[in-house]
Amino acid sequence: MSVSGPLDENTFAALQAADSPTVSNAIEELGVRDHRVGFTGSQVRCMFPELGVTLGYAVTAQIDTTGPGPIEVGRGMREFAELLAAAPKPAIVVVQDVGPHKARAAMFGDYAATLYGAIGAVAFVTDGAIRDVDQLREMRFSCFAAGTSASHGNPRRITMDIPIEIDGMVVEPGDLIHGDVNGLLNVPLAAAADLPAQVEHVRATERAAMDVLTGPNASVDEALSKMGH
Repeated sequence: MSVSGPLDENTFAALQAADSPTVSNAIEELGVRDHRVGFTGSQVRCMFPELGVTLGYAVTAQIDTTGPGPIEVGRGMREFAELLAAAPKPAIVVVQDVGPHKARAAMFGDYAATLYGAIGAVAFVTDGAIRDVDQLREMRFSCFAAGTSASHGNPRRITMDIPIEIDGMVVEPGDLIHGDVNGLLNVPLAAAADLPAQVEHVRATERAAMDVLTGPNASVDEALSKMGH
C-alpha cells in the first residue's frame, strides 16, 4: 500500500520493521516526551499477534454500546466512513468505549472491517470489545481490544475526530500509531524522522550488552556499562 500520510516511505518502512519495545526505547532516548505517557497498558491486547507490526494514522471516535436509550444501531456510520476516506493512509480506526459497561458489547466485527478496509484502514484499536474473531483473523485485519463479546449491544457513535484516551494512551486524529504483540505506542510525528537511526542504536547497544553476557568471557560489569548503568 502506498503511504499518503506525513512520513516519507523509508521512515515509515523502518518503523514498521521494528518491534514496539524497541521503538519505545528509541523514543525515550530522543527525550521528546515524559517516559510515562504515549503507550497503552495491559488492558488492551493484540488479538492477532501473528500479523506482526501494525502502523498507521489514527482516525478517532467514541462509541457507547451499553447505554440506555432508543435503538440506534449504526448511527453515524456513514459520517465516519466519510471521515475515514479523507484521512491519511494507511489508517487505524481508534475507538474509545464510553458506555456505562465498558467492553461488555462488541463495537467491531467483520462487516465493519470489510467496510473500513475498503476505505484504507489496516487496523482497529479499542478499549472495548470486538467480535467475529475467526473472520477477522482470516481477513488479516489487525485488532487491539480489551476482549470479545458475541453481541454488538446498541452501538451509538457519540463523537468522532476528537482526542480520545485508550488504556492510558491519548490519541488525537492523525497521530501515528505503532502496535504489535507487546502493545501500542503513539509515535511522536515530530521526532519520527530521527527514530530509524535511534532504533538501530538501541538494537546495537542491547546486542552488544547481551553478547558480553552470553560470550565465553561473560562480564556483568561490562554489560551494565554498555547499557549505561
